[in-house]
Amino acid sequence: MNRWLETPLTEALGCRYPIVQTAMGWVADANLVIGTTQAGGFGFLAGATILADELEGEIRKVIDATGGSNFGLNFHMFQDNAEQCVDLAIKYRLRAVSYGRGPDKQTIARFKAANVLCIPTVGALKHALKAVELGADLITVQGGEGGGHTGGVPSSILLPQVLAAVRVPVIAAGGFSTGRGLASVLAAGGVGIAMGTRFLMTRESPTPVATLERYLKVNDPQQVRVTTAVDGMRHRMIENRFINHLEQAGPFGRLRIALGSAWQWKQQTGMSLGHMASVFVRALREDPSALSQVVMAANQPVLLRRSMVDGAPDEGILSSGQVAAAIGELLSCSEVIEGIASEARQCLDALLARSQTHPSNHSASIGEPL
Repeated sequence: MNRWLETPLTEALGCRYPIVQTAMGWVADANLVIGTTQAGGFGFLAGATILADELEGEIRKVIDATGGSNFGLNFHMFQDNAEQCVDLAIKYRLRAVSYGRGPDKQTIARFKAANVLCIPTVGALKHALKAVELGADLITVQGGEGGGHTGGVPSSILLPQVLAAVRVPVIAAGGFSTGRGLASVLAAGGVGIAMGTRFLMTRESPTPVATLERYLKVNDPQQVRVTTAVDGMRHRMIENRFINHLEQAGPFGRLRIALGSAWQWKQQTGMSLGHMASVFVRALREDPSALSQVVMAANQPVLLRRSMVDGAPDEGILSSGQVAAAIGELLSCSEVIEGIASEARQCLDALLARSQTHPSNHSASIGEPL
């Protein structure tokens, strides 16, 4: 029954299936968004890692290939070209924007005036409530299973909490890659799923072969773990040589690694010998572990690029959801989306059949909690 997959998400975003491709840094480029859109999902461009002078070209590339602006742009208000992202989303009347550290009410009002939907991503109930207060049209809740910077609350707890507390449509992220997962979210009252790692591990992904092979080798969810060693914040990633080395180092060792990586890619990080020396002198007077986190946080885009662009998986960071351990092959975006949709329909049809066989078990309609 196709009606299972017609939800407030598909209605609002104009896509065929309630499946969202998230904006992974250095991964969610125009080609991945095109693949997602043409397969019936909804894709977000990673505006935070697309160079400012290339961003408008990437937006136009998607529009030209898909025949419209039925996709989204992700950005952060702290990035240098945040205003450019806002202006371009409005100029091209993109269907939606997504963000973590979000814009203020005035900026959100600009989006609303242009009919651009605001879909923040949150990892805690209090952040969901704040996002609604600021004017979110939909919310994506990411459980702790998700990749990158993530909270500590699993999807199975976070989703029901937020569904009970807000009256805007809720999208679930963190741990999803199958139709069974989509069916469970719809049955709970959510309107769809958002996936990062599953789309990273597709044939349209720009991720280099060497890095994709590292993702495919993961067969234990415990290999995709949370560390705070990079910047002091919870960050879920695939274990590799760089992270193990960083975690095992003492305070001055971490500072040495941070400065060394910044110096190695000094053209991108802006590190100079004088800057390096001044940071080390400050560490002698202050806290070397705190300073190492500051330097490493500044290095983070370069460390991610080493893995996701340069194809050096042991020299950077491999942001990933635990679901990587459940993915054993690279499919096309179309194969991923159609497979998830088909399995979800089968699950929901079976649920309906059971309810009709046992009529005393009253079934709820999709979009309402069971």
